Amino acid sequence: MISTDINLAAELLQREEIIGFPTETVYGLAGNIFSEKAIRKIFETKKRPFYNPLIVHIKGIADLSLVAKHIPAKAKTLAEKFWPGPLTLLLEKNDNIPAIVTAGKPTVAVRVPDHPMALRLLAILDFPLAAPSANPFGSISPTHAMHVENYFRQQVSLVLDGGACKKGVESTIIGFENEEPVLYRYGAIAVEDIEKLIGNLRIHNKEEQAPLAPGMLLKHYSPGTPTILSENIDASLKLFKDKKAGLLLFDHQKDGYDPQLQLVLSPSSSLEEAASNLYAYLHVLDEKKLDLIICEKMKEEGLGRTINDRLIRASVDSID
Repeated sequence: MISTDINLAAELLQREEIIGFPTETVYGLAGNIFSEKAIRKIFETKKRPFYNPLIVHIKGIADLSLVAKHIPAKAKTLAEKFWPGPLTLLLEKNDNIPAIVTAGKPTVAVRVPDHPMALRLLAILDFPLAAPSANPFGSISPTHAMHVENYFRQQVSLVLDGGACKKGVESTIIGFENEEPVLYRYGAIAVEDIEKLIGNLRIHNKEEQAPLAPGMLLKHYSPGTPTILSENIDASLKLFKDKKAGLLLFDHQKDGYDPQLQLVLSPSSSLEEAASNLYAYLHVLDEKKLDLIICEKMKEEGLGRTINDRLIRASVDSID
């Protein structure tokens, strides 16, 4: 059921149910972090492996000490700058955080969402929320309430409708090793903006066996339609000339190709706008019953890195 009733959402969460809820990045599948029943239901509903940790959402920076300890100075700098916002910090967890939330690891991923409905909900709860993206494991992340409803129907009691997610891609995840910052996931805050504050980041964003943070698995964010990332759209169309292909393009359509099979992420050539539209447009193309989706590679700068990261993880190894 899609609703805007925050009080009902809070009541369901207090009864150890799970709900879909909006953030500025993507919609999350949320439950009380202290309820093993709720957390297990999140994993089971998503069909998410239990070795893949969840992100904890808190109501404000003042609550950080409730879930994490030994917080590095650079983490505090980032939190003061970017919270509320699409930054997740990977920190040493407090002993009260259940192991199921962190996949048995000593660290907890935590952030403050920048969405008025999410913040109002957190404000009336006396517990933080664990909330991975509200999609079946490996599928396209949801950026509209209807995406969540279409995925789960009767499996989720309520989807809070907060409109379209303004950022449209997941949070950037930063952790610390020996007090030095490490990027575990490209996200809605560009690397350049983080490095301006705390210096160079070491990149460790791929891990298949026991990921320290969400979004590190090599195969993720995938449409049901086979998808490839292309540096040359003309060459890809020639290679797959016998396929009915949809095109996901950066800032202009491809002349001479069916305009109904093309979506442009940002007519204004804005990487921020492109990121905001990325998942929503992949959902649209995925519903067209195509043989193939061909995505244009972005420049490796700013949020172009994030978009490329998502499309690489969504891509298939080969097309029959």
